[in-house]
Amino acid sequence: MLTVDFSRFPLAPGDRVLDLGCGAGRHAFECYRRGAQVVALDQNGEEIREVAKWFAAMKEAGEAPAGATATAMEGDALALPFPDESFDVVIISEVMEHIPDDKGVLAEMVRVLKPGGRIAITVPRYGPEKVCWTLSDAYHEVEGGHIRIYKADELLAKIREAGLRPYGTHHAHALHSPYWWLKCAFGVDNDKALPVRAYHKLLVWDIMKKPLATRVAEQALNPLIGKSFVAYATKPHLPRLSESSESSESSEPAKSAKASKSAKAAKSSEAAVK
Repeated sequence: MLTVDFSRFPLAPGDRVLDLGCGAGRHAFECYRRGAQVVALDQNGEEIREVAKWFAAMKEAGEAPAGATATAMEGDALALPFPDESFDVVIISEVMEHIPDDKGVLAEMVRVLKPGGRIAITVPRYGPEKVCWTLSDAYHEVEGGHIRIYKADELLAKIREAGLRPYGTHHAHALHSPYWWLKCAFGVDNDKALPVRAYHKLLVWDIMKKPLATRVAEQALNPLIGKSFVAYATKPHLPRLSESSESSESSEPAKSAKASKSAKAAKSSEAAVK
């Protein structure tokens, strides 16, 4: 189940991609299938070992095209172990709501992203998430749980403040919002409650079968109750140093001409006074 829409966030074969806070690896696997050179990074060593196993299985099964590569590694989102401008693409999905220093994470992503590169950021949407917080303290008051709820304008402002240029947004996973509301209402650890079990079966069926009816329903409901808010942004190209120098040099003759004209005007004024 992908949250990032790759029709809005296209990848080219050979793109170097960082899936930051990759979790179980769903976006990393899709990027690998599309021919990217993928690095899946997470602080959870157990999940990273599982992602590495899946990468190996995908390679053996021929699921990735020639030239695609995939690496799974442990790491800290606030101190990424990569040089500046290492990646063409960065994805961070359902991670920033867990991290106290979200501005620090944005700064690190911008640092390792090449100029002209693209970032996809997904977080729980404010409305559906607020319902979950209202129904259950246990939903978010756990170790490593959600520590904030983003409003769309707030997240976009932070993205711009980090030096990125947003170019698109949308909502995703409307059918998943009622499932989490049910879990919060009946107890987040209570998977045996009949409404929770029944809705979970519906979601599994939907994910496996992808019937047209539920696809259409979810598309219609996403703007209303989509569980995730997704934002896409680019890192702008900075002016090259040589261009700045040329611009500075080209302005010198103009400055000299203005100075000469000013001097002549001053002399004419003096003559008129005399």
